[in-house]
Amino acid sequence: MHNAMKTASASSTHRVWQTLPRHLRRRAASHDIRRVPLRLREKATAEMDPVKTQAPTRSKSKAGKYRQKVRTDALLRRQRDKKWLETHLWHAKRMHMENMWGYRLAVSPTDKTYRPSHRASMHDAIIHDASYYSCIEIKGSEKLIVEMLESFCDPQGSGPGSKRYLSGARMIETHAYKRNAYPYELVAPLALIWRPQSQLLNYENGKGKKNAGTPLPSKSSDIRSILLRFHPLAHATMLDILKESASYVLETYKRSHQGRQETRLEITDVTGHFNVFEIMGPKSSQVLHGCLSPVHSVGRTDFSQFWASFANLQSAGSAPRSMVIGFQVLDPRLKFPPRNARIQIDAASYVHAPPIAFPSSQLAHSEIWNEQIRKGLLEPRFKKKDLDQRKSINLIPGTSLDALRQDDRIPVVLIQRSLENSGTTDAQSVHGWTLIVPAGWGMPFFSSLIFTSTRIAGQSERQTQSYESGKVYFPRDYPTTDAYSLYASEQAMQEKAVWDRKPPAKRVNYCKLGSENPFKPDWESILGIANKAEDQKVITTQREVPTPSDTRPFGSTVVRPWLLRGPEVPKIISSMSSVFNQGAILHSEVNRLRLKRGLAPLSNSVKPGDLLQNALINVQFTTCLRGSPQDHALVYILDDDVCLKWNKFIHQLSTVLDVNAETTEEHKLAGRIPDNTAIIGSITTGHYSLARGHGFAIGAITLVHLLALEQQCSRLHPNQEAPSKTIPMLAGIRNIDGHQCQVATVEVLADI
Repeated sequence: MHNAMKTASASSTHRVWQTLPRHLRRRAASHDIRRVPLRLREKATAEMDPVKTQAPTRSKSKAGKYRQKVRTDALLRRQRDKKWLETHLWHAKRMHMENMWGYRLAVSPTDKTYRPSHRASMHDAIIHDASYYSCIEIKGSEKLIVEMLESFCDPQGSGPGSKRYLSGARMIETHAYKRNAYPYELVAPLALIWRPQSQLLNYENGKGKKNAGTPLPSKSSDIRSILLRFHPLAHATMLDILKESASYVLETYKRSHQGRQETRLEITDVTGHFNVFEIMGPKSSQVLHGCLSPVHSVGRTDFSQFWASFANLQSAGSAPRSMVIGFQVLDPRLKFPPRNARIQIDAASYVHAPPIAFPSSQLAHSEIWNEQIRKGLLEPRFKKKDLDQRKSINLIPGTSLDALRQDDRIPVVLIQRSLENSGTTDAQSVHGWTLIVPAGWGMPFFSSLIFTSTRIAGQSERQTQSYESGKVYFPRDYPTTDAYSLYASEQAMQEKAVWDRKPPAKRVNYCKLGSENPFKPDWESILGIANKAEDQKVITTQREVPTPSDTRPFGSTVVRPWLLRGPEVPKIISSMSSVFNQGAILHSEVNRLRLKRGLAPLSNSVKPGDLLQNALINVQFTTCLRGSPQDHALVYILDDDVCLKWNKFIHQLSTVLDVNAETTEEHKLAGRIPDNTAIIGSITTGHYSLARGHGFAIGAITLVHLLALEQQCSRLHPNQEAPSKTIPMLAGIRNIDGHQCQVATVEVLADI
């Protein structure tokens, strides 16, 4: 009876297409019966309004109809002040679009997909079109390219000239600085991909016969190519850095060789020559295996071994980090619609499955590096209607087409991609692949990749993936950079405009809450640089003739803020914590890293004390109790007595039986807000973490106060080794619109 009442109620208040799940609802379903599932078509037919036919009339000619432009010209006219990706029209119908970095990019889907997108990255697959990233190709002598790159790449970790990456088997992930400016002038994250070295000769049956299609080894010179990928916001800056570095390297080479041998470095902007798709999630390997159809090539046993085990990967994290795989595939439209590969659950076949291949130069070989081949593939040889005509001849509808000699063979590159931070305690890693295809083939590959219910990620979803995995995101989490200043200014203008549109009774009174900079963090005040500048102005006016040693203008290298980051950050902090003169240790560590890349030590104008005082460091915050940090939240250093009370309250929280007493004590402690002089940092990305189940944030604090937090932890817990996992460092966090200062643990974020 209840089911009958519910069915009768639903049938009277809902139409057929309103009862469908959201991912099946289409506006066209209200006009086309075939858009509705078969079991509901009879009812949908009864609900549809009868078609009203009109008597045919002669269409009247419109004045100026000959001057109307075709659709292609109209779309090109709309791209005068920004660029469209090849998948723009698909995204524009389903996602919110914004003008960003010279492009018209998708920000987030129009439907509510925040939680489903997170679940897809953790348990399924999600795809993002990253073709807007800037790409620059450098050709020249291998020695000169390495010398050029080492002058502006991050000296921490492996360099661009290390054997691990020089063969082209792996991609390098580093950061770019302005030439010889480390640790100042951080520009942007940088990905480097060396063109694989020529393959060795393969022999068949031990007779020394060359295999067909095997490229010959290069014996004449050491000319190499490398591809640089970075954020489009740093495009102009990176071009200037590359030109300056190339000029200096070539001038040095010319002086040392005295014109005996000529050489050159070619810097080519190849942005727009590739389509890049980031497929993340445990099922990303199965999606790619079902979409791509590799072309069989003689002599590539390493790729055959890789492809045989590719479909059985339960996670892309099982593959070697940043490995590069190059191969040729058939037109994905030939086997449309694709089907995801399934993992072999049979115990016998799964145990004896071949292991995934090890990264090598031969495995990474791809013809996508050849510019002539890319130009020949700018337009597919067959249009979709031609392929549909061939499919209509098949006796069995829906079967795949056999590849003909005339069909395109597209070179692609597959790169393993991981978002992980093993240096933290609660890191939630996300693994996947980066697929690079030539320009002109964006929609054919994209349509096949998304057909099997793979979710689509915009800028918000991509940033959320980095946030959930505990990784900093550019430019949002990179203070002291020019890109962050531009991003923060734009966000502040938007938030300020929204705040201004509200009446005084309906908006937050930041003056009453004591929030001096609610829309943009004031890093100069946090570092104390503004106070230094004011003190210098006062001293200058009191003295009649200032000495050269006292004149250190604001904005110079001495008082310029910088960000300490990299894989060696835990080692540097550990060495600084055990000595009294911490600035001298930091100064020596920076000089050691500079000498590692052949750079000169820091100038005498950079004092160790100033280097320490002007440093910021990325950290993560995990709330101990309730509350979720928000963007621009303030970070405070707590007094010793308040910190002891918080530790005692958190330790005794599980034994407290009186909920009212617990809430009262927590509110009492959270209500003690420190002064503005206790502000040590700010939150750049913060909200409720779905992967952790509580509040989580990424931000930056001053290096001086990070060391002070370690000393406080050692002072309050002398029997523990600080910082430890059992006794973590504590800090206070207050949202810009909050009345309480919640407590959170502090952990250093390092690129490990």
